[in-house]
Amino acid sequence: MCGIFGIVGAGPVSARELAAMSRALRHRGPDDEGFLVAGPRGTSWLGGEDTPSTVLGSDVLHNPRRRLDPASTLGTGGVALGHRRLSILDLSAHGHQPMAYQDRFWMVFNGEVYNYLELRDELQAKGHRFTSDGDSEVVLAAYAEWGPACLSRFNGMWGLAILDLAKRTLFLARDRFGVKPLYYRVAGGRLAFASEIKAFSALKDWRPQANLPRLLDFLVWAVSDHTPETMFEGVHQIPAGHSLLLNVSGPLEGGAAVDGSAVRPERWYTVGQAAAIVSDTDAAEEVRATLSESVRLRLRSDVPVGSCLSGGLDSSSIVCIMSELLARAGAGERLRTFTAASKDSAFDESKYAQAIVARARSEAAFVTPEPGKLFDDLSRLTWHQDEPFGSTSMFAQWSVFEAARRSGVVVMLDGQGADEALCGYRGYFGAYLAGLVRKGSLRAWGTEAAAMRRVIGFSWPRSVGYTLAYLTPGLLKVVGRFDNRAYADTSWLHGDHTGAFRSDPIRSAGGRAHSVRGMSLAQITATHLPMLLRWEDRNSMAFSIEARVPFLDYRLVELSLRLADSEKLGGGVTKAVLRRAMRGIVPDVVLDRRDKMGFVTAEPLWMQRDLSARFRAEIAAGIEALSGVLSPVLLDRFDEVVAGRRPFDFRYWRALSVGRWAAAFSVKS
Repeated sequence: MCGIFGIVGAGPVSARELAAMSRALRHRGPDDEGFLVAGPRGTSWLGGEDTPSTVLGSDVLHNPRRRLDPASTLGTGGVALGHRRLSILDLSAHGHQPMAYQDRFWMVFNGEVYNYLELRDELQAKGHRFTSDGDSEVVLAAYAEWGPACLSRFNGMWGLAILDLAKRTLFLARDRFGVKPLYYRVAGGRLAFASEIKAFSALKDWRPQANLPRLLDFLVWAVSDHTPETMFEGVHQIPAGHSLLLNVSGPLEGGAAVDGSAVRPERWYTVGQAAAIVSDTDAAEEVRATLSESVRLRLRSDVPVGSCLSGGLDSSSIVCIMSELLARAGAGERLRTFTAASKDSAFDESKYAQAIVARARSEAAFVTPEPGKLFDDLSRLTWHQDEPFGSTSMFAQWSVFEAARRSGVVVMLDGQGADEALCGYRGYFGAYLAGLVRKGSLRAWGTEAAAMRRVIGFSWPRSVGYTLAYLTPGLLKVVGRFDNRAYADTSWLHGDHTGAFRSDPIRSAGGRAHSVRGMSLAQITATHLPMLLRWEDRNSMAFSIEARVPFLDYRLVELSLRLADSEKLGGGVTKAVLRRAMRGIVPDVVLDRRDKMGFVTAEPLWMQRDLSARFRAEIAAGIEALSGVLSPVLLDRFDEVVAGRRPFDFRYWRALSVGRWAAAFSVKS
């Protein structure tokens, strides 16, 4: 797990910019640092302040012999690549990047290809030879053998850049589901790319400007990362499952600016193309076997591995499988788990986590995020996140990764992706009920609605409202009123922007799907998962931790999307097939839970009781920073929430977060 960055274009390559980009990403890779500059004067590879002396003095081919001088000018143009290394596999100097292969291909790589051992055997049979023991050289050899088509052979997560000196191309690519980030910016005839947006602040022409349409999507609809655009004007991300092949012959020859119109990422992977339905008798067995294999691959590491443990079904399944696999392998070290607890019982899952700790016999650590520490850490948390985030649940996750790093754990497994692939959100019941009506199964609708009322407390009017909203997406505000959503109230946004309430970015991204499967696809590709993965990547990398997500093994996602709706939902129960698959592995007290939390904090109590004055001041600062976007009416609404006259919702935190973000990055609106 690492940080990558680079600059392509005409004009001198500034060592000062490269060094500053590297410093901005140091948390992603504190173990090593490297640079490559290719242009008309030839190719140079250099170390940096954090490049170990053992790497600089190594006899490994293409390891640097000197460090980058930030005051120097590196040629008249070309391609510059940079890398920050967090050592996970092959901790030796052989793992240094930028990495070369056949004196032709140069790569900077962020992520892991978990099936690298199997691919290595296949490539060796084709005549390829390896000098390292990690996955990066395997990725390079695979590109040399199969070109861009190699991506479909990888099982893992990545953002990568490969420079082909013979064909004079730069290949940028991102994994199927966007677990690992990759951003780019085209300005002044140059293309810059990086693992995090903050790296672009090192560029001499950086002028941070808010992208108002995306900012409004976040404030009103609580979504981000649902388009290639970011909340920074002019900064884009290569979407999940996309790649970009760029001709760099001009820059390598010392001329020719990058043409922004030629920067068009193309899709290399489309999720959910197979439509076959797995039979009832096979589903649970296949889910269990595929998840177990996914976890097995994600235990490959040369550094300590632990797991997040919320006490919910997803992380509990991972921890219990990890325990079984480690016991089977005769691993000497105990599994380590990390849980966020709460002093407020309504937001505390620790009793469920304790049941998993007892079953897995893990060495458990519990942290209790406190509201005071939230504000102590908020500046750092905002800076690391790059863009605003939706609730203080990110602080709970932040606290868990902080505890893991203090304990010396470098790799953490987590349950991200299960809710989207296996239908874990209550909103899926609306699509499920609408599907029954569409089929004319009114008796089944009544049975399901009764079960939902009994199991999860959905009233009959709420079930009817959800059904109508998913039958007729134009009735979206019906759900909004039931759930007190921000998009059902137009009073708290500045009058110039009330049109944001009429647009529906979730629907335009495919999120108001008419079917359970369609809704799942939309959440995986646009409306939920991309945002959650960005939050997790930044929180984990803030503490130099690699987060791995077994539920996003592409084989498990594809299997989940082929299951019949009734396998995943029914009787008021979500993720039914996973509950069956884990029976006998995960304790019943967790499998039979019907509430859902995840990483949560007691945010409503913090906001209404413990630190209401501090929250109010922060919201007021956000309104002042974005006076043309947010209306002072928001403070009146907040006061009503504190007084108990209006129900709590997360729009207040979003306003606070946007204000903090604008201040942290000096963003102009």
